[in-house]
Amino acid sequence: MREHLKFYIGGQWVDPAETGTMDVVNPATEEVCGRVAAGSAADVDRAVAAARAAFDGWASTGREERLQVLQNILTEYQNRAGDLAAALTEEMGAPAALAGGFQVGLGAGHLTTAIELLKGFVFEEQRGATLVVREPIGVCGLITPWNWPLNQIAVKVFPALASGCTVVLKPSEQSPFTGQIFAEILDAAGVPAGVFNLVQGDGLGVGVPLSSHLGVDMVSFTGSTRAGVEVARNAAPTVKRVTQELGGKGPNIVLDDEAFAANVAQGVGDMMGNSGQTCSAPSRMLVPAARMAEAIGIAREAAAAITVGDPRGEFVIGPVVSGAQFEKIQALIQKGIDEGATLVAGGTGRPEGLERGFYVRPTVFADVTNDMTIAREEIFGPVLTILGYDGVDHAVEIANDTEYGLAGYVAGADLAQARAVARRIRAGWVVINGGFDFNCPFGGYKKSGNGREWGEFGFHEYLETKGILGYAPEEADA
Repeated sequence: MREHLKFYIGGQWVDPAETGTMDVVNPATEEVCGRVAAGSAADVDRAVAAARAAFDGWASTGREERLQVLQNILTEYQNRAGDLAAALTEEMGAPAALAGGFQVGLGAGHLTTAIELLKGFVFEEQRGATLVVREPIGVCGLITPWNWPLNQIAVKVFPALASGCTVVLKPSEQSPFTGQIFAEILDAAGVPAGVFNLVQGDGLGVGVPLSSHLGVDMVSFTGSTRAGVEVARNAAPTVKRVTQELGGKGPNIVLDDEAFAANVAQGVGDMMGNSGQTCSAPSRMLVPAARMAEAIGIAREAAAAITVGDPRGEFVIGPVVSGAQFEKIQALIQKGIDEGATLVAGGTGRPEGLERGFYVRPTVFADVTNDMTIAREEIFGPVLTILGYDGVDHAVEIANDTEYGLAGYVAGADLAQARAVARRIRAGWVVINGGFDFNCPFGGYKKSGNGREWGEFGFHEYLETKGILGYAPEEADA
């Protein structure tokens, strides 16, 4: 059983201010697999003080010094890739192939992207007689979720460090092992004391004091819209910058063409990945109403191919993260049945043969209307809803009829048409036929948040812009 009972503050592993601990439950077995120290406001105070003390020194470092530190982190990250993957499987149930592949790979990808961007990033530029300077914002409180732990840590920590900021990280209490290993990686890489700090804990004990702290200049939060609203409220009295990546209910518009069958099948698979626990998941599939019956057949067959089981084995998906999440998903599946949607695959209860563990049956509903609960609320499980549309204009109307705006998808053989539809979707991240790019800005419209992560867009969130007037070029003095 794993035990992590110290925090990383000021370059040292230190005892928490209080003695409380939190159990971590393996979602595949429903058994306690470890415990971590439960932080408090006193621990946040100490971590913020360490970050504040380190800020001036780190902010004044040159590009080459920061690059060397990031390169050292990359080396240590690669050395610990196996440990990170094992932790992901144990704490959140990610299948071994997913954990050791895309989950760990995302963290490395964001780090290498930050390194390449830092090499040429423009921190200051002359505009006439004015000098525009981009300076690190200061001490950053980073609050990350459990569903893609390394991705969300990476898209916050690496741009912050590259920009010259110091940070205090609070990982999710449901997936804390990866955060602890991440801190060990940065320690081994020789990140200067106080530049990176880790405090484990829950939202009330650590999240609230961190987001409201007078010594924190910026808070970056990823999680539910409900929790994001609370973070913003806590931060408001100190007028700190707040960036949020929140919930989603992504539309996936499947166009009416020769690629229809393949795109429906692909959409089912994309929805089920990571047990549906992805805020940007294509959870609302929109198909031509006249082809609904065809879509149902394809989706039923695709869902049947999604194997569920022990994440240490060779299954497509493992459990969802917790009992509370399992119960929420079960209630929403039942709601879909009660409201009259057609149950194409799956349904309530565990998959056959799985009596323990928070396993959910890969579920597909069809004949869904956009006023149904399962079309409005983020389910955050392996549940796909299929809605019919009458023409492309109607599809776009349905796609945009949501309080969310994180991600959208368009699948079609006619690239020109797909591009035109993608432009009309009100979301911050729109994917055409499965594209992927570490440099693409990621973030949401509407209740899906504000601010952008990934690539150079992530750098800008951690920078203040200063204009120095009268800063004339040297030749002007001649």
